[in-house]
Amino acid sequence: MEGESSEKILIRQALLESDLRDDDAKYVHQGDASFSKTLFNGLNALSGVGILSVPYALASGGWLSVLLLFAIAVAAFYAGLLIKRCMEVDPSITSFPDIGERAFGNIGRTVVTVFMCAELYLVVTGFLIVEGDNLHNLFPKMNFNVFGLELGGRKGFVLIVALLITPSVWLSNISILSYISATGVIASVMIIISVLWVGTFEGIGFHSKGELLNWSGIPTAVSLYGFCYCAHPVFPTLYHSMKKKHNFSKVLLLCFVCMTISYASIAIFGYLMFGSKLNPEITLNLPIEKLSSKVAIYTTLVSPLSKYALMLEPVASATESWFPNYHKKRSFRILIRTALVASQAIIALNLPFFGHFISLVGSFLSVTASITIPCLCFWKISGSRLGSEQALIIAVLHSDTPYTFSILIAIFGTYTSLLHLLQGTVLPY
Repeated sequence: MEGESSEKILIRQALLESDLRDDDAKYVHQGDASFSKTLFNGLNALSGVGILSVPYALASGGWLSVLLLFAIAVAAFYAGLLIKRCMEVDPSITSFPDIGERAFGNIGRTVVTVFMCAELYLVVTGFLIVEGDNLHNLFPKMNFNVFGLELGGRKGFVLIVALLITPSVWLSNISILSYISATGVIASVMIIISVLWVGTFEGIGFHSKGELLNWSGIPTAVSLYGFCYCAHPVFPTLYHSMKKKHNFSKVLLLCFVCMTISYASIAIFGYLMFGSKLNPEITLNLPIEKLSSKVAIYTTLVSPLSKYALMLEPVASATESWFPNYHKKRSFRILIRTALVASQAIIALNLPFFGHFISLVGSFLSVTASITIPCLCFWKISGSRLGSEQALIIAVLHSDTPYTFSILIAIFGTYTSLLHLLQGTVLPY
């Protein structure tokens, strides 16, 4: 009874209050990551190729759609706090699938794992599309002949990048790549600075008026905004590794504030520079003869490559676990990982529409994993320990708004993205 009472008090605490009482600390793994290191890792997790598509999202929805960026940021931040609360209820939780299992048993763990792996798989596939687009932008006249088959520049670059990146996914120890991949924050800053430099000093200017609101583009805009905040599967690891866990809420707040300012800034400046002519990747609008543009493009090329093997690792490990009799054999692991890269290359070749592809990932997978699942899991975990009336109050006050919001994004965003992908109604590359 005493333990149950303790958990009730824990649930009732305000979300931004200290995480654990002193007498609960002995049950929690004490990490060694400092506040600054956790903050950097959180910023790195939230930064990525989404920064390339945010200006296109604003151009799709119009100026007022930037309010939806802030709304999604608030909902995603709140969902991050709910993840923290779930881990406080059960200190044995160390990963995102653990939360699903704690809430809904083995089925919950399976569902969370499937969404997490599917999202990572498709995000990494998007890396190949980004590489192909930007390399083709740099070398537009280059074509390839493979076994007598003539390939256009973009498709040829996708295949070359896939071949070059394949050996990195064979590595059994990818700890070295973790240091290289931690360049997401630096890359985001360099891209923003380069875009601003082009607009200020390279004759582009900030003169586009744009539309106030475009209702038909709202689903695409919201889906792309949602993709920018898809780091929630990493949050349990960050929390678990932090030395002073009572500061984790402050880390989350700083991460979301900094990245939201970054996303809003490049979206606004990009829309002012190029207006409705924005491509799904803003680097495709930059004049390639300018040095600042080349800095942005080359940064865009290097950053995804450094993260490729690390982000594919959970997917590869989960796939290998399906074959318990073979998964320890190196030759089998190489075969599985090569097949994964090959399948991603095939998707990248046949769905070369980065904007709508990422919009689909954002609406169906990212929003579900980052907002819907944390809300559902927190409601189930807290409700299972409290009385029915208290559980209902918590569900209404803490979960219904972001949950309903995420469901609407998933439905309308997924429908619009699939429709555009099937019809091929995208801006020409």
